[in-house]
Order: sequence, then C-alpha cells, then structure tokens
Amino acid sequence: MSTLLKSAKSIVPLMDRVLVQRIKAQAKTASGLYLPEKNVEKLNQAEVVAVGPGFTDANGNKVVPQVKVGDQVLIPQFGGSTIKLGNDDEVILFRDAEILAKIAKD
Repeated sequence: MSTLLKSAKSIVPLMDRVLVQRIKAQAKTASGLYLPEKNVEKLNQAEVVAVGPGFTDANGNKVVPQVKVGDQVLIPQFGGSTIKLGNDDEVILFRDAEILAKIAKD
C-alpha cells in the first residue's frame, strides 16, 4: 500500500491500528563527518503519531491500544503498511499487537 498524502495528521487509524514515524539515525559521526544517506541504517525505533480507538472483542470487552501519541516504541524490522507523505517522509501503520515494546523515558 503506497499512497501520497500531504501530512500524517490527515490519517486517522481505525480499530487497534497505530500510526508511527520511524526515528532517523544520526547521519553524522562522532568526529563530525557526515555519512551518505544510503549508508545510514534504519532504526527500529519510532514515535507514535496517531492511535485508533481500539476494538470490541468476541466477549464484548473494549480493548484499547497500549500506546498513546508521543510514545517511543520499538517496531519490527519488516511489516506494517508504509504510507508515503508529500514531503518525502514515510509513516507506517501497525496493529497494536505488532508493536514490540514501549520505550520508557528517562
């Protein structure tokens, strides 16, 4: 799924889906040299941009996502639905259960 949208704010996740934006790795070394963009690895760390309202399970219980907007999370290396934005950024849509961990703030 690849769609061109203007911003992540125009995307409203449904059910238990979570919209995240991958955190970009440092392109500058400790000694001050800049690395080419193709040599910079993608991190498995992302920031939650939007969260769906949750869903109702078979027993009628409301199941709400375990993350909220602004949380830092670990995401799987593969999976999710990538959505391209107009400013050459990408966001990824995951189910709440696919998110690996929530990163605690120090």
